[in-house]
Amino acid sequence: METTRHVTASIYLVADGATALHEHPGLGLRLPPGGHVDRGELPHEAALREAREETGLEPTLLADTADVSSPTARAIPRPRHLMLADVNVCDGEVGHQHVDHVYYATVEGRSVDPAPGEPGPETWAWYDPADLRGADVDPDVRTLGLEAIEVASTAD
Repeated sequence: METTRHVTASIYLVADGATALHEHPGLGLRLPPGGHVDRGELPHEAALREAREETGLEPTLLADTADVSSPTARAIPRPRHLMLADVNVCDGEVGHQHVDHVYYATVEGRSVDPAPGEPGPETWAWYDPADLRGADVDPDVRTLGLEAIEVASTAD
């Protein structure tokens, strides 16, 4: 079986010491906003777009960008992590994977108002560190969510 890989971007949104996760309709997992990087889009742009579409919130990216440029090149925000996620496994073989660029951001409030066509606000919940430690979420979501909250707390 040939494995197909798509480039994706996810973004952990932090407000008041908690991060937003939703029940992904297709995967049955609690995940941050995210999705595929569209043609002509950079990964950090996709993460910000997905956050806006899925939550209606306006994120402020927490990313290091090297001050390196020239007339033909410039630095772009680096993801906090790169993850390789198995999306489709059949008979022990991986058929589809996502190369996920993981970013962190802050938002002003917790009022989620998704764009038309997106799952409603009832699919979203805010998790503080204690909630994350006790939640039934994948270990990577827990670890990255806790890290995002910590990074946001020191960004001020």
